[in-house]
Amino acid sequence: MHYIIESQKNIDEVAKRLVNNIQKNGFGVLHVHNLEETMNNKGVELGESCLIYEICNPLIAKEVLSEDMSMNMVLPCRISLYTDQGETRIGMITPSTLMHESSHEEELKKIALTVEEKIKKIINISV
Repeated sequence: MHYIIESQKNIDEVAKRLVNNIQKNGFGVLHVHNLEETMNNKGVELGESCLIYEICNPLIAKEVLSEDMSMNMVLPCRISLYTDQGETRIGMITPSTLMHESSHEEELKKIALTVEEKIKKIINISV
């Protein structure tokens, strides 16, 4: 369900590499949620860094939505970059898990596996 790996690099280094690798692999960054900052602004100290990247490949998204428009609820894909007790980690909930739970369409399951492999590659080359 989760794909998480550790990095020996600090979160800022991984963040720079991640954005570059997202773009090089046909995806775009729609938004980056800085969870630590958001919580601090609400008066809650998280104590860890957490950046959540919403990413999308528009051609793949169109293909998914053309099969089943309700799949907009599992889009866009997300990659989380965070610290946990001082360790830098990067991961995602696997698209194949999300699709398996959300649809019985075999074509969508195939697309999800393809997307999952692409995002794993992005994560792996970013650490």
